[in-house]
Amino acid sequence: MNAPSQPIPQEDTPKSGKMLSAMVGLGLLCALLIVSIYEGTSERRAFLKAEALEKAIFQVIPNTKKMEPMLIENGTLIPFDQKKQGLTRIYVGYNDEGNMSGYALECSGQGYADIIKILIGYDPKTETVVGFHVLESKETPGLGDKIEKDENFLANFIALDVSWDKEKKQLNNAVITVKNGEKNHPWEIDGITGATISSRAIGKIINDSMEKVNQ
Repeated sequence: MNAPSQPIPQEDTPKSGKMLSAMVGLGLLCALLIVSIYEGTSERRAFLKAEALEKAIFQVIPNTKKMEPMLIENGTLIPFDQKKQGLTRIYVGYNDEGNMSGYALECSGQGYADIIKILIGYDPKTETVVGFHVLESKETPGLGDKIEKDENFLANFIALDVSWDKEKKQLNNAVITVKNGEKNHPWEIDGITGATISSRAIGKIINDSMEKVNQ
């Protein structure tokens, strides 16, 4: 005689549902917490970013004691206006005597890993780039990030030729990056061995940005 069959235990559906609900609720709570922390620190991050930019401006324009943000419209400097969109922002530096010491210009372009954001100092009297600072970069550590600290590379920006033609329509010579040790002209950038793409990107960023200055 066969033994009576035992009933098959059923899943505790209500219990599983409660666990799933708890996990979803915990996930939402974590997401809200992350958003709250991000929004709560946004003002602080914006302040630090602005502070770093201001410090960099004084670094890339020699002998600057005061600076003023302005806009470029049709090749002419106009007072900065937040409402005016699509215009190039430029920072005008002044020395102790109140005379203009140069301009600082934010530039950006594609690097090897991501967008590279830089700040360059420009002397309109000599038509040269006289300062360089990397604002944001995600280039490869030990290779591409040498654009921020390699002394030989940074020496390119003491007097990089970005002079204009007589009509002020275009540069006399395009800024280009050459292989390390092959720089022969003042508008060339001596590249970094092992960081070819990153150093070439800097040349292109500067060239493209300077061409926009007089537009």
